[in-house]
Amino acid sequence: MSLLVLKAYLKLIHFDLYLARGNFAALYDKVRDYPVGKTTPAPDAVECVCSAVDMACIWYWKEVLCLQRSAATACLLKRHGVPAEMVIGARQMPFKAHAWVEVGGRVVNDKSYTPELYPVLERR
Repeated sequence: MSLLVLKAYLKLIHFDLYLARGNFAALYDKVRDYPVGKTTPAPDAVECVCSAVDMACIWYWKEVLCLQRSAATACLLKRHGVPAEMVIGARQMPFKAHAWVEVGGRVVNDKSYTPELYPVLERR
């Protein structure tokens, strides 16, 4: 588990660099194009990856944005053979955008009712 937390931490740094440069398009493309691993995912892969990312967020030196956290989670899940999607949604009044990860249409790194709060703009 500690190796997975380290990988999650490094992914947070990786996507933080995209955001620091204001390069949302590159971050978005990276998640979209990240290949799903060929191995059959372990039965607890989703739970282990999400827990590792949560732990890495606790130790991250600054606040982790939902986009950064979701990009890292989606890519790590894909690496472990899970066909994950990063989802971006927004509401109009008051305006607020949010990102989360779904596997098979189920939210895995946020509250299950998140899609009800933020109409989906895009899936990657």
